[in-house]
Amino acid sequence: MPVIEIEGVPPSATLRKELAEAGKPVLLSFSRGKDSLAAWLALRDADVEVIPYHLYLVPGLRFVEESLAYMGEFFGCGPILNLPHPSLYRWLTALVYQPPERCALIEAATLPQFTYTELNDLVREHYDMPEAWVCDGVRAADSPNRRMALKSHGPINNTARTQKVVWDWRKADVMGAIERAGVQLPPDYLWFGRSFDGLDHRFLAQLKTYAPDDYQRVLDWFPLADMELFRADL
Repeated sequence: MPVIEIEGVPPSATLRKELAEAGKPVLLSFSRGKDSLAAWLALRDADVEVIPYHLYLVPGLRFVEESLAYMGEFFGCGPILNLPHPSLYRWLTALVYQPPERCALIEAATLPQFTYTELNDLVREHYDMPEAWVCDGVRAADSPNRRMALKSHGPINNTARTQKVVWDWRKADVMGAIERAGVQLPPDYLWFGRSFDGLDHRFLAQLKTYAPDDYQRVLDWFPLADMELFRADL
C-alpha cells in the first residue's frame, strides 16, 4: 500500500503508524459494516488500541446486538458502547411511518438532534478521552464523491479530531483483511448485501423474511413501516 494514491494525501499506513507511535487509544465509529471492520483490523495490526462505539438505527434489533456481542468477543474488548443514531431521532421527529395517535406524543418529546461531531464529543466525554482521535472506515474507492472529498480535504480533520484510517484501500483489500483475520461479517451481508442502513424496501423485505422478530421490532417503533412493503409490491 497505498493501493490508491492521491497527490499530497498521506497513505493510510502512515496514519496508522503515527497513531501507533503516539501510543494512545483511539475511538472507532463502528457500523458493523465491512469498511469499519477493516479499519478495526488495520488499527489492530498496527498495534493501536481501539475503543469502538456503535450507533443503532432501531433499538433492540437482535441481529444487531448479537453481531456486536460477537465482535466484542472476537476482538476481546468486551461490550461495545451502543448509542442512538442521529437518523433514529430524525425519523421520529419527522413522524416517519407513525400513526396519527403517536404524533402529539413524539412532538412533545422534543427529541434532540445530534450531529456526528457532537456525538463524537459525547463519546470522548464518556470515556474521559477529550483529545482522542475518532477513526472510521471511509474509503476513496467507495464513491466518486468520497474520492473528491478526500482529494479536497484529506483523511485527517484536525479540528474535529477524526481520521479515515483505510482511506486508500480497495474492496479487495477490505475483504482480504477480513478473510485473513477469520472474522465473520454480520448477517446483514447475506440478507441485504451491505450493513443495515434504513427503513426502505431493500432492508424491510429481507428482514421480514429472515428475522421476523426483528421486523416486528421495527414495527413497534415505526408501526406503518409495512406500508413500504405494500407500496413496493404495487
